[in-house]
Amino acid sequence: MIRERPPLYVEASIRAPIERVWELTQDPELHARWDARFSAIVPTGERADGAQEFRYELVLPLHTIRGTGISLGEKESASGARTSALLFDTSDRLSPVGAGRGYWRYVPHAGGVRFITGYDYAPGFGPAGRLLDRLVVRRAMWWLTAWSFDRLRIWAEDGIPPERARWRARAGRCLSRPPRRTRDVMADAPESLERIAAYE
Repeated sequence: MIRERPPLYVEASIRAPIERVWELTQDPELHARWDARFSAIVPTGERADGAQEFRYELVLPLHTIRGTGISLGEKESASGARTSALLFDTSDRLSPVGAGRGYWRYVPHAGGVRFITGYDYAPGFGPAGRLLDRLVVRRAMWWLTAWSFDRLRIWAEDGIPPERARWRARAGRCLSRPPRRTRDVMADAPESLERIAAYE
């Protein structure tokens, strides 16, 4: 029996105003520049609840993976914290990552923002994909996410565009576990994730 691996968690501490981090992450064009999991993110429509529909691409040397998604960012919080919920999917049989769900949390503190993600997905590649995901893909996805978060940090803090920060970014600067290790990563997802999942 192949044991399922837990959801992914990445946290970066960014010494920049929350408005700047929000801008760089919520604008689809800017998002695709620092997040190496995407080559392009193109809005395709807006739902009545404010959720943004989009399509995405990841250009690889021999193949381009394409998929669709829905995201909903929310600013309202007495503490100043913000959230963004996400659903994504692809029908591409060559994608190692299938349908998934996740969130971003923006937690302000005296020195800037704790930028946090938790997400999970169904492995691609059919039955063999579960084993491949456990051995290779999930670890690679964590590294790629964390490396991308550090590129975002460098952009927000120092103004260095992500295209010029490739060799400066380090995945190891990010946390891979919540502060409380027994905490369920997806249990910390905002309520908006359930709302967009239930939308018809």
